[in-house]
Amino acid sequence: MLPDYPFATPPAAGKTFEVSPGIHWLRMPLPFALNHINLWLLEDDAGWTIVDTGFALDTVKECWQGVLSRLTTTAHGGKIVRIIVTHFHPDHLGLAAWLQERTGAPVCMTVGEYLTAHAVWHEVGGHGNQPMLRQFRAHGLDADRCAALERRSGGYNRGVPSLPTHYQRLFDGDQMAIGGHHWQVRIGFGHSPEHAALYCAELGVLISGDMLLPKISTNVSVFAVTPLADSLGDYLQSIDHYRELPAETLVLPSHGLPFYGIENRVNALHAHHQERLQVLEEHCTTPRSAAELLMTLFSRDLDTHQTMFAMGEAIAHLNRLEHAGRLLRVEDAHGLVRFVRRQAAASPT
Repeated sequence: MLPDYPFATPPAAGKTFEVSPGIHWLRMPLPFALNHINLWLLEDDAGWTIVDTGFALDTVKECWQGVLSRLTTTAHGGKIVRIIVTHFHPDHLGLAAWLQERTGAPVCMTVGEYLTAHAVWHEVGGHGNQPMLRQFRAHGLDADRCAALERRSGGYNRGVPSLPTHYQRLFDGDQMAIGGHHWQVRIGFGHSPEHAALYCAELGVLISGDMLLPKISTNVSVFAVTPLADSLGDYLQSIDHYRELPAETLVLPSHGLPFYGIENRVNALHAHHQERLQVLEEHCTTPRSAAELLMTLFSRDLDTHQTMFAMGEAIAHLNRLEHAGRLLRVEDAHGLVRFVRRQAAASPT
């Protein structure tokens, strides 16, 4: 069953639209095939809470300047009381430091997202382009595509030109009073280290970030710093917790349109990934690398940016099959990692 979309048309860039009492929808451009991000403004007697900040483009800054100017005409003078960042990816964190400097508002994040942002930005502790390239080479990505990825080094820093140097830490289950309502922090895993979604039972609203999207599947990758992680298993377990929310919950995602139908969407995502896992397993009757299986997972042509996400997602699916006991990981003398179906590995030659 398809999600139910109560708002068919998104607001224009830099404009706001009220989707629920005190909850305003913003949409900002992105310089990718996925060309937009949804941001949220929560109104309170004390001021405004910003949820996510957008990619650091001049056009996005101009949109924010217009929004902040318009907010000064509201009853509380447009005061920004907090900036909540769901996770460290540049379309979410990109302008947090810039907005913090302009408004004086604290940035609120989980510790996993805050520290990962700093590690990726400074390329330390196993994070950054070079560890990623070593990982992709080990999983069979050819020299030309690795070279293209190396040429785009520094992409994270372009999207996040500066980082907050202090923040307020969010914990799972934290309660925040905003607009006379209680908002609960709900932590999820798999898409990023410690993603924070926000749920208000009184309003029946879930700000899902990237954990739950209405049409596309959330990217779930394995990163070089945790090469054996079961990221897909972590993600599917995380979204299972959304089944407990009422059926009438309005989901406010970071991409796509707000929607109803949370349980159906969780079920559809499970079915999608189970189908992909089955296809991959069937293609591993002989040892196969993640790079060799890219076209099995993604039938379309992939640009360099998409190849990065596709490799991470292919490894995540293969790791899930290994954790489930359906594939074996095989590494040759040159460090090339392949996966093979257990029955095939056990068959006599």
